[in-house]
Amino acid sequence: MTMGKLVITGGTSGIGLATVECFKQNGWDVINISRGLCAVDGVLNIQVDLSQKDSEIVLKAELLPRLKIPDITVLVHNAAHLRKDSLDTIDAISFRDVLEVGIVAPSLLNQVILPHMAAGSAIIYLGSTLSEKAVAGAFSYVVSKHATAGLMRATCQDLGDRQIHTACICPGFTDTPMLMAHLNHDQGIIEAIKGMNAQNRLIEPQEIAEVIYFAATHPVVNGALIHANLGQLER
Repeated sequence: MTMGKLVITGGTSGIGLATVECFKQNGWDVINISRGLCAVDGVLNIQVDLSQKDSEIVLKAELLPRLKIPDITVLVHNAAHLRKDSLDTIDAISFRDVLEVGIVAPSLLNQVILPHMAAGSAIIYLGSTLSEKAVAGAFSYVVSKHATAGLMRATCQDLGDRQIHTACICPGFTDTPMLMAHLNHDQGIIEAIKGMNAQNRLIEPQEIAEVIYFAATHPVVNGALIHANLGQLER
């Protein structure tokens, strides 16, 4: 039996792919929105670059015909860019690109999908440990993830009594291709990062997917920013 419909951005790898698999295993239909294709059987792929200004036109043309009115829908804003940049080196084009994917595209998607969402639906944002703190050398990512937390909180207030709930899931260091690329696959750095939480390991993408699924299917979790980081240690 189909439980409902998951619409997710960036469902091709890492946490996004694990989330697709989790929802599929629980009987949900899945639509993936990304530049690449999700290889999970039965997933409908809509290929679009969310950083481009015409993405809204593409989404309306490709996505709307595939949505029922109303439907139990979970919208997961997962797509993001993690770049090595800083306050004094970032250029405007790159900064806009990060914010288009992380902040503008989710807002546009909300507007496209909300009219099709029945009571019991959910909008889930993917934040980060860096939604509430900062590190050097990841300027645009930190700014974007702080904004994601604010976007979720504003979403909660504007949804009012529509019975559509929202949350921001904030993973710690998770074993994803994006993180590995950011670390240049340097095993020494990876081992050091493992020591920055209470369990001395990286988080598995499936663990975050399960937190996303819980938040999406439990309306009591509304307006919440949830850290899932194995007890990150501050040093």
